Amino acid sequence: MKRTILSATAMAVATAFALPAFAEKSMSADIAIIGGGLSGLAAGVQAIQGGAKVIVLEKQAKVGGTGNLCEGFFAAESKLQKRIGINVSKDAAFKMIMEYSHWKANGALAKAFVDKSAQTLDWMEALGIKYEYVGVGGFGGPLTWHVVAPGPDYPDKDPKDFHCARVINVFNKFILNNGGTILTKTPGTGLITEGNKVVGVKAKSEDGEDIKIAAKAVVVATGGFANNKEMIRKYAPEFADVIPVGNIGKEGDGIRMSEAAGASLEGMPVMQLYRPGLPGFHPADQMIAAAVQPYFWVAPNAQRYTDESNVEFWPSSGNSLARVGGVAYSIYDDATRKHVVEDGIEMPLGEWVLQGTKLTKWEESFNKELARKRGFVFKANSLDDLAKQIGIDPVMLKASVERMNKAVANRVDDEFNKNPKFLRPIATPPFYATKLLPRMLGTLGGVRVTAKAEAVDAKGVTIPGLYAVGTDAGGLYGDTYDLLLGGSTAGFAVNTGRIAAENALIYAGIAKAKK
Repeated sequence: MKRTILSATAMAVATAFALPAFAEKSMSADIAIIGGGLSGLAAGVQAIQGGAKVIVLEKQAKVGGTGNLCEGFFAAESKLQKRIGINVSKDAAFKMIMEYSHWKANGALAKAFVDKSAQTLDWMEALGIKYEYVGVGGFGGPLTWHVVAPGPDYPDKDPKDFHCARVINVFNKFILNNGGTILTKTPGTGLITEGNKVVGVKAKSEDGEDIKIAAKAVVVATGGFANNKEMIRKYAPEFADVIPVGNIGKEGDGIRMSEAAGASLEGMPVMQLYRPGLPGFHPADQMIAAAVQPYFWVAPNAQRYTDESNVEFWPSSGNSLARVGGVAYSIYDDATRKHVVEDGIEMPLGEWVLQGTKLTKWEESFNKELARKRGFVFKANSLDDLAKQIGIDPVMLKASVERMNKAVANRVDDEFNKNPKFLRPIATPPFYATKLLPRMLGTLGGVRVTAKAEAVDAKGVTIPGLYAVGTDAGGLYGDTYDLLLGGSTAGFAVNTGRIAAENALIYAGIAKAKK
Protein backbone atom coordinates (compact mmCIF):
# COMPACT_ATOMS: atom_id res chain seq x y z
CA MET A 1 0.00 0.00 0.00
CA LYS A 2 2.81 2.36 0.88
CA ARG A 3 4.52 1.61 -2.44
CA THR A 4 1.31 2.45 -4.23
CA ILE A 5 1.08 5.81 -2.47
CA LEU A 6 4.72 6.60 -3.26
CA SER A 7 4.17 5.63 -6.89
CA ALA A 8 1.10 7.85 -7.16
CA THR A 9 2.98 10.69 -5.51
CA ALA A 10 5.86 10.30 -7.93
CA MET A 11 3.45 10.33 -10.84
CA ALA A 12 1.78 13.47 -9.53
CA VAL A 13 5.14 15.22 -9.18
CA ALA A 14 6.16 14.13 -12.68
CA THR A 15 2.86 15.36 -14.07
CA ALA A 16 3.24 18.68 -12.29
CA PHE A 17 6.68 19.20 -13.81
CA ALA A 18 5.36 18.25 -17.25
CA LEU A 19 2.45 20.70 -17.17
CA PRO A 20 4.31 23.85 -18.33
CA ALA A 21 4.92 22.30 -21.77
CA PHE A 22 1.16 22.01 -22.25
CA ALA A 23 -0.03 25.00 -20.24
CA GLU A 24 -1.69 27.93 -21.96
CA LYS A 25 0.45 31.05 -22.11
CA SER A 26 -1.32 34.34 -21.46
CA MET A 27 -0.31 37.62 -23.09
CA SER A 28 -1.96 40.99 -23.55
CA ALA A 29 -1.89 43.83 -26.04
CA ASP A 30 -3.86 46.89 -26.96
CA ILE A 31 -4.01 45.70 -30.55
CA ALA A 32 -3.30 42.14 -31.72
CA ILE A 33 -2.61 41.66 -35.42
CA ILE A 34 -2.98 38.28 -37.10
CA GLY A 35 -0.60 38.22 -40.05
CA GLY A 36 2.73 39.92 -40.68
CA GLY A 37 2.47 40.86 -44.35
CA LEU A 38 2.13 44.34 -45.85
CA SER A 39 -1.26 45.12 -44.34
CA GLY A 40 -0.55 43.61 -40.93
CA LEU A 41 2.84 45.30 -40.53
CA ALA A 42 1.44 48.62 -41.74
CA ALA A 43 -1.24 48.30 -39.07
CA GLY A 44 1.44 47.49 -36.51
CA VAL A 45 3.55 50.54 -37.35
CA GLN A 46 0.54 52.86 -37.30
CA ALA A 47 -0.72 51.43 -34.02
CA ILE A 48 2.67 51.83 -32.32
CA GLN A 49 2.93 55.39 -33.59
CA GLY A 50 -0.44 55.98 -31.95
CA GLY A 51 0.79 54.71 -28.59
CA ALA A 52 -0.53 51.16 -28.58
CA LYS A 53 1.09 47.99 -27.28
CA VAL A 54 1.16 45.70 -30.31
CA ILE A 55 1.59 41.97 -30.85
CA VAL A 56 1.86 40.63 -34.41
CA LEU A 57 1.34 36.92 -35.08
CA GLU A 58 3.01 35.51 -38.19
CA LYS A 59 2.41 31.96 -39.42
CA GLN A 60 5.62 31.69 -41.42
CA ALA A 61 9.25 31.75 -40.28
CA LYS A 62 9.65 35.35 -41.41
CA VAL A 63 7.40 38.30 -42.06
CA GLY A 64 6.36 39.70 -45.42
CA GLY A 65 4.57 36.90 -47.19
CA THR A 66 3.37 37.81 -50.68
CA GLY A 67 4.13 41.42 -49.81
CA ASN A 68 7.79 40.68 -50.49
CA LEU A 69 6.98 40.22 -54.19
CA CYS A 70 5.12 43.42 -55.07
CA GLU A 71 6.89 46.38 -56.59
CA GLY A 72 4.97 49.55 -55.84
CA PHE A 73 1.86 51.30 -54.57
CA PHE A 74 -1.15 53.13 -55.96
CA ALA A 75 -1.68 56.76 -55.10
CA ALA A 76 -3.68 59.67 -56.50
CA GLU A 77 -2.52 63.29 -56.14
CA SER A 78 0.84 62.27 -54.67
CA LYS A 79 3.69 64.74 -54.31
CA LEU A 80 5.70 62.86 -56.93
CA GLN A 81 2.82 62.91 -59.41
CA LYS A 82 2.32 66.65 -58.92
CA ARG A 83 6.05 67.34 -59.19
CA ILE A 84 6.33 65.85 -62.67
CA GLY A 85 2.96 66.98 -63.96
CA ILE A 86 0.93 63.78 -63.70
CA ASN A 87 -2.74 64.59 -63.32
CA VAL A 88 -4.55 61.72 -61.60
CA SER A 89 -7.17 63.17 -59.28
CA LYS A 90 -8.70 61.35 -56.35
CA ASP A 91 -12.10 61.94 -57.90
CA ALA A 92 -11.07 60.36 -61.21
CA ALA A 93 -9.43 57.36 -59.50
CA PHE A 94 -12.47 56.74 -57.30
CA LYS A 95 -14.85 56.92 -60.24
CA MET A 96 -12.61 54.57 -62.25
CA ILE A 97 -12.78 51.95 -59.49
CA MET A 98 -16.53 52.24 -59.17
CA GLU A 99 -17.30 52.31 -62.88
CA TYR A 100 -14.97 49.38 -63.60
CA SER A 101 -16.87 47.37 -60.97
CA HIS A 102 -20.25 48.63 -62.23
CA TRP A 103 -20.68 49.93 -58.69
CA LYS A 104 -20.47 46.47 -57.17
CA ALA A 105 -17.45 47.66 -55.18
CA ASN A 106 -17.85 49.07 -51.68
CA GLY A 107 -17.94 52.77 -52.51
CA ALA A 108 -17.24 54.03 -49.02
CA LEU A 109 -14.24 51.70 -48.67
CA ALA A 110 -12.89 52.58 -52.12
CA LYS A 111 -13.13 56.29 -51.39
CA ALA A 112 -11.40 55.93 -48.02
CA PHE A 113 -8.56 54.05 -49.73
CA VAL A 114 -8.15 56.53 -52.58
CA ASP A 115 -8.39 59.61 -50.35
CA LYS A 116 -5.69 58.31 -48.00
CA SER A 117 -3.33 56.99 -50.69
CA ALA A 118 -1.13 60.04 -51.25
CA GLN A 119 -0.70 60.72 -47.54
CA THR A 120 0.27 57.09 -47.03
CA LEU A 121 3.16 57.52 -49.47
CA ASP A 122 4.32 60.52 -47.41
CA TRP A 123 3.97 58.41 -44.27
CA MET A 124 6.16 55.67 -45.72
CA GLU A 125 8.67 58.22 -46.99
CA ALA A 126 9.00 59.57 -43.45
CA LEU A 127 9.94 56.02 -42.40
CA GLY A 128 12.77 55.96 -44.95
CA ILE A 129 11.06 54.53 -48.05
CA LYS A 130 11.75 56.23 -51.38
CA TYR A 131 10.15 55.90 -54.81
CA GLU A 132 12.00 55.28 -58.05
CA TYR A 133 9.37 56.34 -60.59
CA VAL A 134 5.64 56.45 -61.32
CA GLY A 135 4.36 53.90 -63.82
CA VAL A 136 1.14 52.37 -65.13
CA GLY A 137 -0.73 49.19 -64.30
CA GLY A 138 -1.34 48.35 -67.95
CA PHE A 139 -0.27 50.04 -71.19
CA GLY A 140 -1.98 53.39 -71.59
CA GLY A 141 -3.38 53.43 -68.06
CA PRO A 142 -3.10 56.25 -65.53
CA LEU A 143 0.31 56.84 -63.94
CA THR A 144 -0.49 55.70 -60.39
CA TRP A 145 2.08 52.95 -59.69
CA HIS A 146 4.76 54.34 -57.37
CA VAL A 147 7.62 51.83 -57.66
CA VAL A 148 9.75 51.55 -54.51
CA ALA A 149 13.43 52.44 -54.91
CA PRO A 150 16.28 50.29 -53.54
CA GLY A 151 17.21 50.88 -49.92
CA PRO A 152 20.67 51.62 -48.49
CA ASP A 153 21.43 47.93 -47.90
CA TYR A 154 20.94 47.04 -51.59
CA PRO A 155 22.68 45.10 -53.04
CA ASP A 156 25.71 44.37 -50.84
CA LYS A 157 24.14 43.83 -47.42
CA ASP A 158 20.71 42.77 -48.62
CA PRO A 159 20.07 41.98 -52.31
CA LYS A 160 16.34 42.03 -51.59
CA ASP A 161 16.27 45.50 -50.04
CA PHE A 162 14.20 46.97 -52.87
CA HIS A 163 10.60 47.18 -54.07
CA CYS A 164 8.08 46.00 -51.48
CA ALA A 165 10.63 43.79 -49.71
CA ARG A 166 12.26 47.10 -48.76
CA VAL A 167 8.96 48.21 -47.22
CA ILE A 168 8.66 44.96 -45.28
CA ASN A 169 12.19 45.46 -43.92
CA VAL A 170 11.39 48.99 -42.78
CA PHE A 171 8.07 48.07 -41.15
CA ASN A 172 9.56 45.03 -39.43
CA LYS A 173 12.46 46.99 -37.95
CA PHE A 174 10.21 49.82 -36.81
CA ILE A 175 7.91 47.50 -34.89
CA LEU A 176 10.75 45.62 -33.21
CA ASN A 177 12.70 48.79 -32.40
CA ASN A 178 9.70 50.57 -30.90
CA GLY A 179 8.38 48.10 -28.37
CA GLY A 180 6.27 45.89 -30.60
CA THR A 181 6.31 42.10 -30.49
CA ILE A 182 6.38 39.86 -33.56
CA LEU A 183 5.88 36.14 -33.00
CA THR A 184 6.89 34.13 -36.06
CA LYS A 185 5.90 30.51 -36.65
CA THR A 186 2.91 31.37 -34.48
CA PRO A 187 -0.40 31.28 -36.38
CA GLY A 188 -3.59 32.69 -35.00
CA THR A 189 -6.05 29.85 -34.42
CA GLY A 190 -9.22 31.64 -33.36
CA LEU A 191 -10.80 34.81 -32.03
CA ILE A 192 -11.80 35.26 -28.42
CA THR A 193 -15.24 36.77 -28.02
CA GLU A 194 -17.41 38.08 -25.21
CA GLY A 195 -20.95 38.39 -26.44
CA ASN A 196 -20.72 40.09 -29.81
CA LYS A 197 -17.31 41.66 -29.05
CA VAL A 198 -13.90 40.40 -30.09
CA VAL A 199 -11.58 40.66 -27.10
CA GLY A 200 -8.52 38.72 -28.14
CA VAL A 201 -6.99 35.96 -30.20
CA LYS A 202 -5.82 32.41 -29.69
CA ALA A 203 -2.54 31.23 -31.21
CA LYS A 204 -0.19 28.28 -31.20
CA SER A 205 3.58 28.59 -30.93
CA GLU A 206 6.13 26.64 -32.94
CA ASP A 207 6.55 24.10 -30.13
CA GLY A 208 2.80 23.55 -29.83
CA GLU A 209 2.16 25.82 -26.86
CA ASP A 210 -1.29 27.41 -26.80
CA ILE A 211 -1.25 31.18 -26.44
CA LYS A 212 -4.13 33.37 -25.37
CA ILE A 213 -3.75 37.07 -26.13
CA ALA A 214 -6.18 39.47 -24.52
CA ALA A 215 -6.57 42.52 -26.75
CA LYS A 216 -8.76 45.59 -26.96
CA ALA A 217 -8.93 45.15 -30.73
CA VAL A 218 -7.87 42.54 -33.27
CA VAL A 219 -6.80 43.18 -36.86
CA VAL A 220 -7.11 40.22 -39.24
CA ALA A 221 -4.44 40.33 -41.98
CA THR A 222 -3.68 36.74 -42.98
CA GLY A 223 -3.55 37.34 -46.74
CA GLY A 224 -6.59 35.58 -48.16
CA PHE A 225 -7.05 31.95 -49.20
CA ALA A 226 -4.93 31.39 -52.32
CA ASN A 227 -3.58 28.05 -51.06
CA ASN A 228 -6.89 26.67 -49.84
CA LYS A 229 -8.21 24.52 -52.69
CA GLU A 230 -11.38 23.68 -50.81
CA MET A 231 -12.29 27.35 -50.34
CA ILE A 232 -11.49 28.15 -53.97
CA ARG A 233 -13.69 25.29 -55.18
CA LYS A 234 -16.46 26.53 -52.90
CA TYR A 235 -16.36 30.21 -53.78
CA ALA A 236 -14.76 30.31 -57.26
CA PRO A 237 -15.28 26.89 -58.92
CA GLU A 238 -14.26 28.15 -62.39
CA PHE A 239 -10.79 28.78 -60.95
CA ALA A 240 -10.53 25.50 -59.04
CA ASP A 241 -7.18 24.67 -60.67
CA VAL A 242 -5.70 28.17 -60.72
CA ILE A 243 -1.97 28.30 -59.88
CA PRO A 244 -1.05 30.61 -56.99
CA VAL A 245 2.12 32.62 -57.60
CA GLY A 246 4.17 33.69 -54.59
CA ASN A 247 1.64 32.46 -52.03
CA ILE A 248 2.55 30.14 -49.16
CA GLY A 249 0.22 29.06 -46.37
CA LYS A 250 -2.66 31.32 -47.41
CA GLU A 251 -5.41 29.10 -46.09
CA GLY A 252 -8.05 31.71 -45.33
CA ASP A 253 -7.32 31.58 -41.62
CA GLY A 254 -8.39 35.14 -40.88
CA ILE A 255 -11.49 34.97 -43.05
CA ARG A 256 -12.66 31.71 -41.48
CA MET A 257 -12.11 32.85 -37.89
CA SER A 258 -13.85 36.17 -38.64
CA GLU A 259 -16.82 34.33 -40.11
CA ALA A 260 -16.95 32.14 -37.01
CA ALA A 261 -17.17 35.34 -34.96
CA GLY A 262 -20.19 36.47 -36.97
CA ALA A 263 -18.61 38.42 -39.83
CA SER A 264 -20.21 38.51 -43.26
CA LEU A 265 -18.17 37.92 -46.43
CA GLU A 266 -17.98 39.85 -49.69
CA GLY A 267 -16.48 39.30 -53.14
CA MET A 268 -15.25 35.78 -52.45
CA PRO A 269 -15.15 34.64 -56.11
CA VAL A 270 -12.78 37.47 -57.13
CA MET A 271 -9.26 36.27 -57.93
CA GLN A 272 -6.23 38.46 -58.55
CA LEU A 273 -5.72 36.84 -61.92
CA TYR A 274 -2.21 36.99 -63.37
CA ARG A 275 -0.68 36.24 -66.76
CA PRO A 276 -1.21 32.61 -67.82
CA GLY A 277 1.72 30.31 -67.23
CA LEU A 278 2.84 27.08 -65.63
CA PRO A 279 3.33 25.86 -62.06
CA GLY A 280 6.77 26.13 -60.51
CA PHE A 281 8.12 28.88 -62.75
CA HIS A 282 9.39 32.22 -61.47
CA PRO A 283 7.52 35.31 -62.77
CA ALA A 284 10.74 36.31 -64.57
CA ASP A 285 11.25 33.00 -66.37
CA GLN A 286 12.12 33.71 -70.01
CA MET A 287 10.38 30.67 -71.44
CA ILE A 288 7.13 31.94 -69.90
CA ALA A 289 7.96 35.48 -71.05
CA ALA A 290 8.10 34.22 -74.65
CA ALA A 291 4.90 32.21 -74.28
CA VAL A 292 2.84 35.15 -73.06
CA GLN A 293 3.83 37.45 -75.88
CA PRO A 294 0.52 38.38 -77.57
CA TYR A 295 0.88 36.42 -80.79
CA PHE A 296 -1.05 33.16 -81.31
CA TRP A 297 -2.91 31.24 -78.61
CA VAL A 298 -5.35 28.40 -79.18
CA ALA A 299 -7.78 26.50 -76.98
CA PRO A 300 -7.86 22.66 -76.94
CA ASN A 301 -10.14 22.81 -79.99
CA ALA A 302 -7.14 24.32 -81.88
CA GLN A 303 -8.94 27.63 -82.42
CA ARG A 304 -8.00 31.08 -81.20
CA TYR A 305 -10.22 32.17 -78.34
CA THR A 306 -9.18 35.74 -77.51
CA ASP A 307 -7.30 38.85 -78.48
CA GLU A 308 -3.94 37.73 -77.12
CA SER A 309 -2.87 41.30 -76.42
CA ASN A 310 -5.34 41.48 -73.54
CA VAL A 311 -2.52 39.90 -71.54
CA GLU A 312 -1.41 43.47 -70.86
CA PHE A 313 -4.46 43.54 -68.56
CA TRP A 314 -3.89 40.18 -66.87
CA PRO A 315 -7.42 39.81 -65.43
CA SER A 316 -8.92 39.93 -68.94
CA SER A 317 -6.46 37.30 -70.10
CA GLY A 318 -7.30 35.12 -67.10
CA ASN A 319 -11.03 35.51 -67.62
CA SER A 320 -10.85 34.54 -71.29
CA LEU A 321 -8.74 31.50 -70.42
CA ALA A 322 -11.23 30.42 -67.76
CA ARG A 323 -14.07 30.72 -70.29
CA VAL A 324 -12.52 28.00 -72.49
CA GLY A 325 -11.85 25.64 -69.62
CA GLY A 326 -8.54 26.91 -68.23
CA VAL A 327 -6.18 25.32 -70.77
CA ALA A 328 -4.64 26.89 -73.89
CA TYR A 329 -1.45 26.73 -75.95
CA SER A 330 0.86 29.51 -77.07
CA ILE A 331 2.31 28.54 -80.45
CA TYR A 332 5.07 30.34 -82.33
CA ASP A 333 7.61 29.55 -85.02
CA ASP A 334 11.38 29.80 -85.15
CA ALA A 335 11.30 33.28 -86.65
CA THR A 336 9.35 34.54 -83.65
CA ARG A 337 11.70 32.70 -81.31
CA LYS A 338 14.64 34.52 -82.91
CA HIS A 339 12.72 37.79 -82.67
CA VAL A 340 12.23 37.61 -78.89
CA VAL A 341 15.79 36.36 -78.33
CA GLU A 342 17.61 38.76 -80.63
CA ASP A 343 15.33 41.81 -80.78
CA GLY A 344 13.56 41.62 -77.42
CA ILE A 345 9.99 41.29 -76.21
CA GLU A 346 7.16 43.68 -77.01
CA MET A 347 4.97 42.90 -74.00
CA PRO A 348 6.77 43.45 -70.68
CA LEU A 349 6.17 41.40 -67.54
CA GLY A 350 6.04 44.31 -65.12
CA GLU A 351 9.39 44.93 -63.47
CA TRP A 352 10.30 41.25 -63.83
CA VAL A 353 11.06 41.31 -67.57
CA LEU A 354 11.12 44.77 -69.10
CA GLN A 355 9.95 45.68 -72.59
CA GLY A 356 12.79 45.16 -75.05
CA THR A 357 14.52 42.50 -72.94
CA LYS A 358 16.32 39.99 -75.15
CA LEU A 359 15.36 36.50 -73.99
CA THR A 360 18.87 35.08 -74.12
CA LYS A 361 17.97 32.50 -71.45
CA TRP A 362 14.95 31.19 -73.35
CA GLU A 363 16.77 28.20 -74.83
CA GLU A 364 18.07 27.00 -71.46
CA SER A 365 14.66 27.19 -69.83
CA PHE A 366 12.72 25.70 -72.75
CA ASN A 367 15.07 22.78 -73.38
CA LYS A 368 15.23 21.96 -69.67
CA GLU A 369 11.45 21.75 -69.50
CA LEU A 370 11.24 19.86 -72.80
CA ALA A 371 13.58 17.19 -71.42
CA ARG A 372 11.32 16.70 -68.41
CA LYS A 373 8.53 15.49 -70.71
CA ARG A 374 5.71 16.76 -68.50
CA GLY A 375 3.47 17.84 -71.35
CA PHE A 376 4.09 21.54 -70.73
CA VAL A 377 6.19 22.39 -73.80
CA PHE A 378 6.47 20.93 -77.28
CA LYS A 379 8.71 21.26 -80.34
CA ALA A 380 8.14 19.89 -83.85
CA ASN A 381 9.23 20.38 -87.44
CA SER A 382 5.65 20.35 -88.72
CA LEU A 383 2.29 21.59 -87.51
CA ASP A 384 0.89 18.06 -87.90
CA ASP A 385 3.50 16.68 -85.53
CA LEU A 386 3.04 19.57 -83.12
CA ALA A 387 -0.71 19.01 -83.01
CA LYS A 388 -0.16 15.29 -82.43
CA GLN A 389 2.18 15.94 -79.52
CA ILE A 390 -0.24 18.42 -77.93
CA GLY A 391 -3.25 16.22 -78.58
CA ILE A 392 -5.30 18.62 -80.70
CA ASP A 393 -6.84 18.35 -84.17
CA PRO A 394 -4.09 18.96 -86.78
CA VAL A 395 -6.57 19.96 -89.49
CA MET A 396 -8.15 22.56 -87.22
CA LEU A 397 -4.75 23.82 -86.07
CA LYS A 398 -3.53 24.30 -89.66
CA ALA A 399 -6.76 26.13 -90.49
CA SER A 400 -6.25 28.46 -87.50
CA VAL A 401 -2.65 29.06 -88.52
CA GLU A 402 -3.69 29.79 -92.11
CA ARG A 403 -6.23 32.32 -90.86
CA MET A 404 -3.59 34.00 -88.69
CA ASN A 405 -1.10 34.13 -91.55
CA LYS A 406 -3.77 35.72 -93.75
CA ALA A 407 -4.38 38.32 -91.00
CA VAL A 408 -0.66 39.04 -90.94
CA ALA A 409 -0.58 39.55 -94.71
CA ASN A 410 -3.65 41.82 -94.64
CA ARG A 411 -2.63 43.55 -91.38
CA VAL A 412 -6.17 42.94 -90.12
CA ASP A 413 -7.31 40.50 -87.43
CA ASP A 414 -10.82 39.64 -88.55
CA GLU A 415 -11.38 37.34 -85.55
CA PHE A 416 -10.71 39.56 -82.53
CA ASN A 417 -9.53 42.92 -83.94
CA LYS A 418 -6.11 42.62 -82.32
CA ASN A 419 -3.69 45.50 -82.83
CA PRO A 420 -1.84 44.71 -86.10
CA LYS A 421 1.55 45.30 -84.46
CA PHE A 422 1.04 42.03 -82.56
CA LEU A 423 0.27 39.95 -85.66
CA ARG A 424 3.08 37.53 -86.46
CA PRO A 425 3.11 34.58 -88.91
CA ILE A 426 3.55 30.94 -87.98
CA ALA A 427 5.51 29.67 -90.96
CA THR A 428 9.15 28.90 -90.19
CA PRO A 429 9.91 25.51 -88.60
CA PRO A 430 10.62 24.30 -86.04
CA PHE A 431 7.41 25.18 -84.23
CA TYR A 432 7.09 25.60 -80.46
CA ALA A 433 4.17 25.36 -78.07
CA THR A 434 3.82 26.12 -74.39
CA LYS A 435 0.81 25.11 -72.37
CA LEU A 436 -0.98 28.01 -70.70
CA LEU A 437 -2.79 27.57 -67.38
CA PRO A 438 -4.51 30.20 -65.22
CA ARG A 439 -2.39 31.81 -62.50
CA MET A 440 -3.18 34.28 -59.74
CA LEU A 441 -1.33 36.50 -57.31
CA GLY A 442 -3.91 35.99 -54.59
CA THR A 443 -7.58 36.12 -53.67
CA LEU A 444 -9.45 39.40 -53.32
CA GLY A 445 -12.64 38.48 -51.50
CA GLY A 446 -12.93 38.41 -47.74
CA VAL A 447 -14.59 39.95 -44.74
CA ARG A 448 -17.20 42.61 -45.42
CA VAL A 449 -15.94 45.83 -43.84
CA THR A 450 -16.86 49.48 -43.40
CA ALA A 451 -14.81 52.42 -44.63
CA LYS A 452 -13.05 52.19 -41.24
CA ALA A 453 -12.04 48.55 -41.93
CA GLU A 454 -14.48 47.36 -39.24
CA ALA A 455 -15.87 43.87 -39.80
CA VAL A 456 -19.65 43.72 -40.10
CA ASP A 457 -22.24 40.98 -39.82
CA ALA A 458 -24.89 39.97 -42.36
CA LYS A 459 -27.03 42.97 -41.38
CA GLY A 460 -24.14 45.40 -41.80
CA VAL A 461 -23.73 45.91 -38.05
CA THR A 462 -20.13 46.27 -36.89
CA ILE A 463 -18.54 43.57 -34.78
CA PRO A 464 -16.86 45.55 -31.99
CA GLY A 465 -13.12 45.03 -31.76
CA LEU A 466 -12.67 43.26 -35.12
CA TYR A 467 -10.98 44.74 -38.19
CA ALA A 468 -10.03 43.12 -41.51
CA VAL A 469 -7.45 44.46 -43.94
CA GLY A 470 -5.59 43.71 -47.18
CA THR A 471 -6.74 40.57 -48.95
CA ASP A 472 -8.68 39.45 -45.88
CA ALA A 473 -11.08 42.32 -46.63
CA GLY A 474 -13.51 42.15 -49.51
CA GLY A 475 -15.22 44.97 -51.36
CA LEU A 476 -12.67 46.82 -53.49
CA TYR A 477 -13.52 44.92 -56.67
CA GLY A 478 -16.75 43.96 -58.39
CA ASP A 479 -16.22 40.61 -60.10
CA THR A 480 -12.81 41.12 -61.73
CA TYR A 481 -9.45 42.38 -60.52
CA ASP A 482 -8.75 45.92 -61.75
CA LEU A 483 -5.31 46.53 -63.28
CA LEU A 484 -6.16 50.01 -64.54
CA LEU A 485 -4.85 51.68 -61.39
CA GLY A 486 -1.34 50.29 -60.99
CA GLY A 487 -0.36 49.27 -57.45
CA SER A 488 -3.93 49.08 -56.17
CA THR A 489 -3.68 45.76 -54.32
CA ALA A 490 -0.47 46.66 -52.48
CA GLY A 491 -1.78 50.16 -51.89
CA PHE A 492 -5.05 48.79 -50.53
CA ALA A 493 -3.08 46.55 -48.16
CA VAL A 494 -1.03 49.34 -46.62
CA ASN A 495 -3.87 51.86 -46.55
CA THR A 496 -6.42 49.53 -44.97
CA GLY A 497 -3.78 48.47 -42.45
CA ARG A 498 -3.34 52.09 -41.43
CA ILE A 499 -7.09 52.77 -41.48
CA ALA A 500 -7.78 49.78 -39.25
CA ALA A 501 -5.07 50.76 -36.77
CA GLU A 502 -6.23 54.36 -36.55
CA ASN A 503 -9.79 53.31 -35.83
CA ALA A 504 -8.74 50.52 -33.46
CA LEU A 505 -6.79 53.13 -31.47
CA ILE A 506 -9.99 55.14 -31.11
CA TYR A 507 -12.06 52.08 -30.23
CA ALA A 508 -9.48 51.08 -27.60
CA GLY A 509 -9.61 54.54 -26.04
CA ILE A 510 -5.97 55.29 -26.85
CA ALA A 511 -6.74 58.01 -29.41
CA LYS A 512 -9.62 60.41 -29.85
CA ALA A 513 -11.80 60.51 -32.92
CA LYS A 514 -11.18 63.42 -35.25
CA LYS A 515 -14.07 65.84 -35.48
